[in-house]
Amino acid sequence: MLTPRPSSSREYQRLDGLWRFRFDPFAEGEATGWWAGPLAGGREMPVPASYNDLVTEPGERDYVGDVWYQRDAWVPGSWAGRRVVLRCDAATHHGTVWANTERVADHAGGYVPFEADITDLVEFGQPLRVTIRVGNELTMETIPPGVITEHADGRRTQRWFHDFYNYAGLHRSVWLYCTPPSYLDAVTVRTGFDPASGRGLVRYQAEVVNAGAGAQETQAPTSAVLRAADGAELARTTGLTGELPVPSARPWHPGDPYLYQLDLAHGEDRYSLPVGVRTVAVAGDRLLLNGQPVQLRGFGMHEDGALRGKGHDDARLVRDFALLEWIGANSFRTSHYPYAEEVLDYADRQGLLVIGETPAVGLHLSLGHMGDPGARTFAPDRIGPAAAAAHRAAITELIARDRNHPCVIAWSIANEPDTAEQAARPYFAPLVAATRELDPTRPVCFANVATAPPAADVVTDLFDLICVNRYYGWYASPGDLAAAEQDLTDELQAWARYGKPIIITEFGADALAGLHALPATMWSEEYQVALIAAALRVFDRVPEVIGAHVWNFADFATAEAVHRPGGNHKGVFTRDRQPKAAAWLLRERWRPPAG
Repeated sequence: MLTPRPSSSREYQRLDGLWRFRFDPFAEGEATGWWAGPLAGGREMPVPASYNDLVTEPGERDYVGDVWYQRDAWVPGSWAGRRVVLRCDAATHHGTVWANTERVADHAGGYVPFEADITDLVEFGQPLRVTIRVGNELTMETIPPGVITEHADGRRTQRWFHDFYNYAGLHRSVWLYCTPPSYLDAVTVRTGFDPASGRGLVRYQAEVVNAGAGAQETQAPTSAVLRAADGAELARTTGLTGELPVPSARPWHPGDPYLYQLDLAHGEDRYSLPVGVRTVAVAGDRLLLNGQPVQLRGFGMHEDGALRGKGHDDARLVRDFALLEWIGANSFRTSHYPYAEEVLDYADRQGLLVIGETPAVGLHLSLGHMGDPGARTFAPDRIGPAAAAAHRAAITELIARDRNHPCVIAWSIANEPDTAEQAARPYFAPLVAATRELDPTRPVCFANVATAPPAADVVTDLFDLICVNRYYGWYASPGDLAAAEQDLTDELQAWARYGKPIIITEFGADALAGLHALPATMWSEEYQVALIAAALRVFDRVPEVIGAHVWNFADFATAEAVHRPGGNHKGVFTRDRQPKAAAWLLRERWRPPAG
């Protein structure tokens, strides 16, 4: 599945805008054929966007169940004779699609695209009715997991085990696009770079689909041309697989995110994608980019904003990256799900390093206020075989979508699972193996939680990087920064004995913007500054620490809780992207004045 891009052989329409929308609290939509005609009795709702913060009734904001979206599109007459595809970039957490009266797609998983060939269902030069049912229900068989409670008064409530709001809806674009009948279906690009000689190499593997079964059609030629950013041809070859040498390569890295262009052709079809020549490797306790050690500085982030919720927003994207550049960050983790493809495209161009993460968050059924004390996580009636299958599918889809992005330097396959349980090892071992089989070119990691320190964790030896989320001075030793600094030092020195690179994937403290205290006390901006400064001192003392990501880039929405006034306030920027005092501390450290 290739991201829609225009070419001489491909055209597309984004179906963004206002769609007809309706809640389905009694699950009657499919039985009564809401897809079979114009959607009645609803309202209009924007796409892309979460619907939760656009309504005014609490029962609608926290609604559990299916919602329906519908709009009419126009299939151009000029597309006659072409293959027509209907694509949905994200339906959180389950999507079912109808084209006119035909059901064409079902997909579980709320953060990756799915599509359907609808060529035989359209009339060229005529309208097409697109209907999408989106379900937000989470169960012990989904990734992420959840539990639904049916109340005596007819209400349904959703419990989830992750600490961010369970936004739902069509969060990204819906597309109608066309290709030739014989077309390029997928491509994998892997690059090499030798720092000593400056030689680069671009390897590609294309997958094609040919219309008809005739021998002549099957032999449709496939070719590849590598071009410099200015369009100059550098190398060409033919075949479904090939190698394109770059004798004097300009390697992609944060200081110079140079992108080549790979032009592919199969018969009539044409498709181009940007390529960054770079390598990623782990050597002992170092993470190497193009053969050189790299030090990560940045954030865990969320796709989260007022009104749109988790809906992709180009304006928010540009502002966030401007702030990342302002503060001197060079990396972030897509916590805790795959971000929109537009985000990774932008990171490729801007030179940000990205740890791509699956939606496997909440695999810890006894964690904090979200869980139940003493509950076990990995068992057939809890996070068992069905969840493992969904988890593996999420890994497969993430890598298939994002494997060609030079910005992605590692795969995180879970956030804060209960890896102190013995049953976690047989759960994770096959998932790690599958990840490496799907992509042997990037390290594999997960974000470790405080309940699984070195003496208790049973899976870290399976992974390439040690990533830890730690809140000394906040959840542990709250208010006592002297104890926090010593405890953090002790634990990181214990992790260092693994001899692997350590990334602090979360650390920080809540701070209410504008709340000040002297001396610094919890929830004040001063305390957030003091805690982050203490943690940074510790990281400087442990050589194996090769990266630190503050939690969080910006404040974000969560489920309602007595300790979550208006959401999570661990951001160094407010939810509307204005700096707190901690942002200036980090800017001073990450972007010291010249000279």
